[in-house]
Amino acid sequence: MAHQVLTDVRLFTGGVDLTSASNKVELSSEVEEKDRTTYGSGGWKRVQGGLGSSKVSAEGLWEAGDPGLIDDAAWAQLGGVGPWTICPHLATVGSLAYLTQALRADYTLGGSVGDLAPWSSSGSGSGLTARGQIAHPPGTARSSAGAGTALQLGAVPDGRALYAALHVLSAAGTTPSLTVRIESDDTSGFTDPTVRATFGAATGLGGQALAVQGPVTDTWWRVAWTVAGTTPSFTFVAALGLA
Repeated sequence: MAHQVLTDVRLFTGGVDLTSASNKVELSSEVEEKDRTTYGSGGWKRVQGGLGSSKVSAEGLWEAGDPGLIDDAAWAQLGGVGPWTICPHLATVGSLAYLTQALRADYTLGGSVGDLAPWSSSGSGSGLTARGQIAHPPGTARSSAGAGTALQLGAVPDGRALYAALHVLSAAGTTPSLTVRIESDDTSGFTDPTVRATFGAATGLGGQALAVQGPVTDTWWRVAWTVAGTTPSFTFVAALGLA
């Protein structure tokens, strides 16, 4: 892959698409280094991995006045844990995505006279971070039941999990309801899919995360959904990844 210039990063947190309001985002992950050196180590230090942790931080241009804008969303999420999905290049189906759950730990706004009003915020990881793919894109509205594109993410070994993030970005209609589920199969045609997990029914903007624990021998994965209500319509992003 060629070197990547960051021009079209996509950023989703909770039920908000921050792409048009952000100009910097960073995700870091690390594992504690534990010393296990003994007299039998031959005079060399030995270490092994301990607890993992992650942190996400972002900044951009401030906006307010709607639940889908940064100021409204950051205040609502401050002190709460929710999903973050970061795509280094676009958010089409199959695009590389990093998924994490994070506690929104801080939110800063304002600057000097004459500035375009800035904001910055960060989240401390609460749970695992996964590398995966977009399973449903943000720009496609859904008003009836359906299923997404099959992704060959691989089997889930014992002790690992498939992590899923859902960001509901818009909801319209009378008493609309969206239920998204995670399915797997051993073939790309999904002739006999197995439902592995189901998100809670969504009636408005918001984010959810869940994990499918291994072992799972199926290698193909997708999202599927049902929609209820009177003239309902939803836009949402879903991402899947192994961790």
